[in-house]
Amino acid sequence: DGCTSCLEVRRRAAAVTVRAAQPKRVEAVAMESAAETAEAEKEVAAEKEVAAAGGGVEDKYGEDRATEELPVTPWAFSVASGYTLLRDPHHNKGLAFTERERDAHYLRGLLPPGVVSQDLQVKKIMHNLRQYKVPLQRYVAMMDLQERNERLFYKLLIDNVEELLPVVYTPTVGEACQKYGSIFRRPQGLYVSLRDKGKVIDVLRNWPERNIQVIVVTDGERILGLGDLGCQGMGIPVGKLSLYTALGGVRPSACLPITIDVGTNNEQLLNDEFYIGLRQRRATGEEYHELMEEFMDAVKQIYGEKVLIQFEDFANHNAFDLLAKYSKSHLVFNDDIQGTASVVLAGLLSSLKVVGGTLAEHTYLFLGAGEAGTGIAELIALEISKQRQMLQLKSAARRFFWWIRRV
Repeated sequence: DGCTSCLEVRRRAAAVTVRAAQPKRVEAVAMESAAETAEAEKEVAAEKEVAAAGGGVEDKYGEDRATEELPVTPWAFSVASGYTLLRDPHHNKGLAFTERERDAHYLRGLLPPGVVSQDLQVKKIMHNLRQYKVPLQRYVAMMDLQERNERLFYKLLIDNVEELLPVVYTPTVGEACQKYGSIFRRPQGLYVSLRDKGKVIDVLRNWPERNIQVIVVTDGERILGLGDLGCQGMGIPVGKLSLYTALGGVRPSACLPITIDVGTNNEQLLNDEFYIGLRQRRATGEEYHELMEEFMDAVKQIYGEKVLIQFEDFANHNAFDLLAKYSKSHLVFNDDIQGTASVVLAGLLSSLKVVGGTLAEHTYLFLGAGEAGTGIAELIALEISKQRQMLQLKSAARRFFWWIRRV
């Protein structure tokens, strides 16, 4: 009624009668014992007697005890079952549920009687995917599967990684981001926008998982080689984290894709009726960095300082600044600057076994000086300086680099 005190709520909860139900089907049951129930009723009755004897007014709403510390009534929640279970992508197995599981989880009648193994489901879905001639259609089908049956999605991806990697990530994910508003069906990940400024921590608390190990975040300003795609860049964090699970073995529940929506300068998207992000010009300067700082602080506060934050597809002018600013206070990583560089350096070190010599004996030519190019050059220079034991003179190693500017 809007003014009932904690004591009154506790008394009512303790006195409530729970009707008989099938085992495991009660989602929330008060754990108060019968003795505690009787004790609470006696306390309330005693209060009424004291009030009546003293000629006072009954403390109907418990206002006199509002400041007292009272134990919180514990609650127990059951695991999803039945119809709800079939719509939970984390636990749904589809037709792979056995006869025993169907009885235990109240699925009898909610599924066709046939039991189909996961391997046979993989075979069927691969057959269906190969019928699509357009890569984007395969992408949509894979995302639908991920939202419906997560286990089957990763089984499919792990067993057919060479064929499906270009579908869930590059190059198909680029087209998916361009048309994300048109193919959008169910939200994936978290969206943090300028409208959430001052309450970013509340947005992060809305995510159901707490044991997060990896966050991939983008602001959508430089998606692959496609430019500013704004809020529709969410396809990149979602796709990248799918690889963390399929190729790196990270639990899906420990991964969190996030898009920071600060607007977009893409006129085509601003005029697109299906665009799902903020319809405004991209925020820059102090407004942008204040939101990023609030986001980074909120991440550490909720998920701890050991959570990995991967910056993905930020524009050059922000990518280097964010990496330098937060590398001392957070566990951060920029795939475009550091990830690509590590792979290229590994390739160069392996090639030396064929061509001979050392890194310092070769000259390196770069096309463009973007995040990837400069990141590669910095890492090669660091390796050369280490090999020559002149870490303090890393700048001297840069004389081996030549740059070609794109026109």
